[in-house]
Amino acid sequence: MDDPRTKVRHFLIDTDTASDDAVALILALQNPQIQVEAITVVAGNVPLTQGIQNALYTVELCGKEIPVFAGSEKPLNRPLETAQFVHGDDGMGDIGLLLQGREPAAGDALEVIPTLINQLAGEIELVTLGPLTNIARCLQSDPSLAQKVKLCTMMGGIGREHGNITPVSEYNVWTDPEAAQIVFGSGIPLRMVGWDISRNYAWMDETTASQVRAINTPLSKFAMDIQQTVNTFAKNVSKLPGFDLPDPIAMAIAIDPSLILESKRLYVEVITANDVTRGQTVVDHMSILNRTPNVEVVLEASREKFLSMLKGAL
Repeated sequence: MDDPRTKVRHFLIDTDTASDDAVALILALQNPQIQVEAITVVAGNVPLTQGIQNALYTVELCGKEIPVFAGSEKPLNRPLETAQFVHGDDGMGDIGLLLQGREPAAGDALEVIPTLINQLAGEIELVTLGPLTNIARCLQSDPSLAQKVKLCTMMGGIGREHGNITPVSEYNVWTDPEAAQIVFGSGIPLRMVGWDISRNYAWMDETTASQVRAINTPLSKFAMDIQQTVNTFAKNVSKLPGFDLPDPIAMAIAIDPSLILESKRLYVEVITANDVTRGQTVVDHMSILNRTPNVEVVLEASREKFLSMLKGAL
């Protein structure tokens, strides 16, 4: 009988690669039990072409040969509104990295995603780190894909507390709420790791960041250096002790669900209005709507386990 601790798991990662996405990629790429089948890129934090370069740079830094595919250049029905005001113009802290000249794999993410899901039906684990545009478009073309995914762990939304782009909305869902609405309603086995998990359990003050940097590897220095602009935003706007790492803690939970201290199966609805509620993930904590739960909402996570996993990967 195969030992589940040594069995290789198949990940498909969809990302809008900026500074926290890059660290999330490292967590997966450095884990010997995770086979990253492909990385697909969607426009979000940065324009698509920049996100591709950032993903390719990170894969190269990890010494891996994982194909990176280009996906959607903009949300389903809206213009792209990036988060470069948070992550820097290049999405990687504007620290002077050479983020150009690399070529993505031949092929379209919108063809690669369904192909991999069909090839690895029941085994493929999807991790989404950006807007859900690529996934929604694939589900629109073939709704049966939802039943073939083992689990989709998404960084996005809010389980509790407030938003980071409007008072009630998180950026990834806000950027393309129509795409999120499709995914949430698709029947895909969905686990939501909201921004509230990051701001409570994955923030990095100067002491913690110094401890990570002291690991003194190219990856540890890279992971901290690229948070430069996020750190300023977090302190001035988010009012955190330092930068937080939303995508890495979502990836850490995807890799090791024992990081979850509390989660609940709940009904979650996405608001697609064009007002302050755009992109809100309305979580029915008390089953007031009497609707079938469609999401596992992560409510508490282990900061200690997260930091341990992060340090181990770097």
